[in-house]
Amino acid sequence: MEFIVASSVGALTAAGIYLILRLRAFSTILGLALLSYAVNVFLFASGRLAIDLPPILSPYGEASYTDPLPQALVLTAIVISFGMTAVLVMVALGAYLESDDDRIDLPDAAEDEESAGGAAQ
Repeated sequence: MEFIVASSVGALTAAGIYLILRLRAFSTILGLALLSYAVNVFLFASGRLAIDLPPILSPYGEASYTDPLPQALVLTAIVISFGMTAVLVMVALGAYLESDDDRIDLPDAAEDEESAGGAAQ
């Protein structure tokens, strides 16, 4: 089970980084979402992968339990990432409607400086 979780974290991270490096607004937003999912799965797995165990200590002194802190952190991270994804989508949509392109890299700054410097002389 640990191998499956570790492999899924690795696959989500690799896909997220690949999508971020594509330099398109939609791909970058999807890549950031995949990276946040990878972090959430990693945090969730850090609280021990246990099945059918209570999330708190029992009064009978059982030593095996599921740690509730990573579950709370993941729940909070899901809410925050959903809000930030909505903000990023709105910013990307505004940029796309203004420029009719969804590329997020800057135009060639060297060409802009040459045209501005040549006009000043």
